[in-house]
Amino acid sequence: MLRPHNLRQRVAFFFAGFGALLSLLLVFLLYQTAHDQGQRLIDETLTAELDDYIARRERNPHSLPPSTVMLQGYVRDAASAGDVPPYLTTLLPGRHDVTVGDLSYRAAVLDRSGARYYLLYDTSLQQKREERFLFLLAVVAVAVTLLAALGGIWLSRSVVAPVTELADKVHLRNPEDWDHPLADDFPEGEMGELARVFDRHVVRMRAFIERERALSADMSHELRTSLAVILSATEILLEDETLTEKQKTRIARIDHAARDMGELGTALLLMAREEQLVSSSGSCAVAGVIEKAVDKHRLLLANKPVQVEVHTDPALEVPADCALIDILVSNLVRNAFSYTASGTVVIRQDARGLSIADTGKGIPGYAVDQVFLRHFRDITSEGAGIGLSLVKRICDRFGWQLRLESRENSGTSVTILFN
Repeated sequence: MLRPHNLRQRVAFFFAGFGALLSLLLVFLLYQTAHDQGQRLIDETLTAELDDYIARRERNPHSLPPSTVMLQGYVRDAASAGDVPPYLTTLLPGRHDVTVGDLSYRAAVLDRSGARYYLLYDTSLQQKREERFLFLLAVVAVAVTLLAALGGIWLSRSVVAPVTELADKVHLRNPEDWDHPLADDFPEGEMGELARVFDRHVVRMRAFIERERALSADMSHELRTSLAVILSATEILLEDETLTEKQKTRIARIDHAARDMGELGTALLLMAREEQLVSSSGSCAVAGVIEKAVDKHRLLLANKPVQVEVHTDPALEVPADCALIDILVSNLVRNAFSYTASGTVVIRQDARGLSIADTGKGIPGYAVDQVFLRHFRDITSEGAGIGLSLVKRICDRFGWQLRLESRENSGTSVTILFN
């Protein structure tokens, strides 16, 4: 059963339902009372007429039974057994409802002094009157239901008005408006208590947000300071001519990791900002990000018989920070390179989106629907379960479509549609 979600509609719906239920109950009681009363009057008429005829017949055995528009009588005894219609001969003494063609009768059967008396009362007109009465009651029931609904609508406006006012104030408020407590506008009653609860939760949330902002700012500052020291040290070491190529390669990996950490921190801070700030952070050429991500993670394919195919369209630019696009692409490329032991990895980017397909070990069937959950890992995974979750968050933030198809031991294909 469908239920209205609006509180005002619920009140009106309740009143309409209550009015309909009450009117139906009254219709049933009134109709049943009228029907029983009519039946009782007919039975009393039959009893009186039957007693009168029996008394006359006892005084004059040749008295004829009643025969009028409404009443029809018959007597069955040894002398007149054939005068009774066949549809009456099977009736036992008492009261019966009899239908003959289109006509309806109320029949009274009585045994007295060796004879059986039959008296019929034509109830067709009575049934028509009851049908008209029932129709009138139905019209009244519909009218009562409509009036109850209109009354519910009218009453709901006044009853729900304080709740509606509070909901409008909460809905229309901007973050900077919360310095003015809601409780000032609702000083008393249930609405006042509800407004005070809102105010208390707003104070707690604002304090929590301020603590998070302070933590993010402090962590960002300390992280950038430490990364600056690491990067300056690696820059100096890479210029040292006395180091061997093997040592320089290791230092270069430290340098790349530190730079990636800095970009990741920047991207995560961007993700933590308001949505409008993220969407207005400029545009990024996806092709360049793809090429850098492939070069950066190519070392994962060392000593692997894997062929990499890259097809890009330099014309595509998306309205997002390049650090976020790099996180998105790098996670997908890293997964494809890490879990492909042999075969091919095809990276294709056109004017609409990006797709990365590999011939790796794929994802087990039970895990396909859960890979985007934070910290989810199946037994064959080597990571922390954050990469694909972060990819999903970025796509959701910008409204991009993310599709993943995978079969165990048959490879994985990930598609992102930017528009």
